[in-house]
Amino acid sequence: MLKTRILTALVLLAVLLPVLYSNNYTAFAVVACVFFGAAIWECFRLFNPGARSALLIAGAWTLAFAYAFFVREQGNPTFWFGIGVLLWALRFAPTLKFGLPPLSSTPNTLLSLLYAISLVACFVAIVYLFNYSAVLLLSVLAIVWAADIFAYVCGKTFGKRKLAPSISPGKSWEGAIGGGLVTLVLAACTVLFGGEAFAGTFAVRVQAGLGWLGLFAVIALIVVASVVGDLFESQLKRRAGAKDSSNLLPGHGGVLDRIDALVPVLPLAALIATWL
Repeated sequence: MLKTRILTALVLLAVLLPVLYSNNYTAFAVVACVFFGAAIWECFRLFNPGARSALLIAGAWTLAFAYAFFVREQGNPTFWFGIGVLLWALRFAPTLKFGLPPLSSTPNTLLSLLYAISLVACFVAIVYLFNYSAVLLLSVLAIVWAADIFAYVCGKTFGKRKLAPSISPGKSWEGAIGGGLVTLVLAACTVLFGGEAFAGTFAVRVQAGLGWLGLFAVIALIVVASVVGDLFESQLKRRAGAKDSSNLLPGHGGVLDRIDALVPVLPLAALIATWL
């Protein structure tokens, strides 16, 4: 299993890093649409397990996304960022406390559409951040990855109090808080010691625009959003009786398993970037 995970990760890096740094918009559009289509397909499968229409619905959403944002290049990205942030704050985060609606219900169908819209907002943010610079996009991803990695390390080392035992028993308050604190330190080090190599990163731009308190507040908010995104997808999988969102990425599960924490974070980060 470990060899499979490593091989899949290497293949993904071999595909994604050249696309990001080549500034080849066509290649980027193709990769973005492939990942968007996979995420949408997994989304509708989790909301309606066993549905045969998931692939057809995902194909329609992917074509609409590709046409609107790569062919016509229309749409107000700030609108999508705002929609994404509001959906997570007002609809998805509360489900962690109040639970999800029954699978075979109208509220569940509506929730699946809202989550699909949040995926659109996430990928619109990816397009926006990439168009600004690959470094800006990667630096936002790095914040989420760092929070996740160090939350795991701190949770394994110090974790005692379960964060959400009915949703994801492996996560602890100590892990979440520890991961957040380490991420804050890394962001501060990026600003203080990064030099020219990190001048275009998200942390440096936020600190330059909002100061140190603003930087710490934004990083903390992003860490919290990433935890909410992770827990929400875990909630979907638990309700659907699925270990992973799919098996598209051998050893890693599905695309949603890799981007669940990014879905609420990227629209938020892009919205903050537009203010700066």
